[in-house]
Amino acid sequence: MTGRPRKGASVRFAPADGIAPMHARDPVIGLRFNIEARYGGTLEVDLAGVHPRPFAIAFAGALRRQSELGGSLGACSTIKQHLQAYLKFFAYLREHSTAKKPADLRADDIDGYEDFLEAGGMTPIHRHTVLAKAILALRSIDADQPGLLNEGVRHRLRYTSARSVGRSRPRDAYSPFVSRQLRDAARGDIARIFRRIGKPLDEADNYANLRRVTDEANARIVAFGRLSSGDRAFKSLYFMRLRRGLPVSNLSEDLHARFHLRAMDIPPLLTFLSLETGLELECCKALTINCLQNPGPGTIEIAYVKRRARGAEHKHIRVRDGGIGTPGGLIRKLIEATAFTRRFVPSENLWLYYYTGRKQLRAGLEHQQELVARWIKGHDLVDDDGEPLRLVLSRLRKTHKALWYLKTEGHMARFAVGHTPEIAARHYADIPSLRPLHEATVAEAFSEVAAAAGPIVLAPAEEDFWRQCDPPPEGPEDRDSILRGDQDVWLAACSGFDRSPFGGPGEPCPQPFWGCLECRNAVITARKLPAIIAFLQFIEEQRAGLSASEWAMKFGRAHARIAGQVLPAFPESMIAAARREAEEHTLYLPPEARQ
Repeated sequence: MTGRPRKGASVRFAPADGIAPMHARDPVIGLRFNIEARYGGTLEVDLAGVHPRPFAIAFAGALRRQSELGGSLGACSTIKQHLQAYLKFFAYLREHSTAKKPADLRADDIDGYEDFLEAGGMTPIHRHTVLAKAILALRSIDADQPGLLNEGVRHRLRYTSARSVGRSRPRDAYSPFVSRQLRDAARGDIARIFRRIGKPLDEADNYANLRRVTDEANARIVAFGRLSSGDRAFKSLYFMRLRRGLPVSNLSEDLHARFHLRAMDIPPLLTFLSLETGLELECCKALTINCLQNPGPGTIEIAYVKRRARGAEHKHIRVRDGGIGTPGGLIRKLIEATAFTRRFVPSENLWLYYYTGRKQLRAGLEHQQELVARWIKGHDLVDDDGEPLRLVLSRLRKTHKALWYLKTEGHMARFAVGHTPEIAARHYADIPSLRPLHEATVAEAFSEVAAAAGPIVLAPAEEDFWRQCDPPPEGPEDRDSILRGDQDVWLAACSGFDRSPFGGPGEPCPQPFWGCLECRNAVITARKLPAIIAFLQFIEEQRAGLSASEWAMKFGRAHARIAGQVLPAFPESMIAAARREAEEHTLYLPPEARQ
């Protein structure tokens, strides 16, 4: 653009404005450097001892560029994963390739690396993710130094893998039994946590000197945020309690727990918050003290950041707001409880706590799996098989979604909150723990369809109702002739012999006589019981002359319908009378029964 823009003047561009400048090469070639990640702090990178050295230099530059503002790598943990993938690629090149610098690399080296990963036992998805990290770095190298890589390699970099990645196994939810245990244990611990903060040590009240030394230790914590085990006040308190037989094994934690959250407080807080809100674990860990926004009647919004949602990272979710048993009330209480800690740790992260093992105040959550295991063991929580529970926090979101799915009875319009119905169905409804529910629903639907397609079985009370009802109840139009027996066939009364669902309109029914047991036109009354029982005895006798598969194909459905639907509709006395009648009078069977 030429000249300085002025109000009312047209903007004009010069021909040179349309020419994109050449990509500036990375002037830094160091192998030891720090990366300030956008999330997760600082990462120290040391590739000085890595060979081949030209590859280490090129990949180090690619890692820096991808970690810059606007790059594809934002979290410290993700940058670590890429760095480990580079080291794996370098190890392969040292052992299986003659390439010593990026210009020597060939497409066969990349394909061979993929075969190497597969031979090492990696699943298709794992292999794809590891291979993709090396390919992304090579793409960055090619963009930074055009013409450096071989043309065949550049063509190979257009895709990650020519093989199918397959379908990932969805992360499963915990059962309602396990989630109820987790919620109850977390609620109890949360109540104890907030009762503990601000409460003095009870034992100090019984001894004046002990109370004085305890107050001195507390004053040091108030002044400096924490009390070192080498501090004179701590030593005095330690030995004074020891002489009086009071517990001292967790003295440092007991002292600081009156002012700060502890590391062991994090598992119940995080578990309860994730179960109640359904937020992803990484989103819960990144919450800030400014996350509560837009309060409403009994609700409030939680503002959070979902880094994976490229272009829409900043999101909101509306949750219940009240006491500490609600997500909004819990977060508000956490902000209040960590206000003192925040005086010594200037961080907006919601999670501030005292880490006993390192005797320091920390902001943010890292490596909490060990703490989670200790929390689960302390409560003796078990899984559905009665074995000790192994809690994976990332499964809590699926658990929340599965419970909501059960509550909404699978109604997609209500279930798909924050997702399209397709994504909600594929990622949160189609999971192993909900499969028995889906299978039972399908089986129930098939049973209803099968029952609807079967005959109308009139128990004695229902038959009397049909006879006495005026106007007649819903059913066949010619019910009077059916009840009189004018339209009887062998096993039932037929309300539409020329309107069979198995044949064309106006044609006689083409089914064998036991097809009435699968026909919606059939009406079975008590007067047909002798014929039905005689037929039941006949088909049971046929077991001896037919193979199991042949018998099941010919008579299996009829037998199941008689034994499971028809006979249970009549009282035992009526069935016994019909059985005697069938035995006393030899009933004729149509010839197709023996064909």
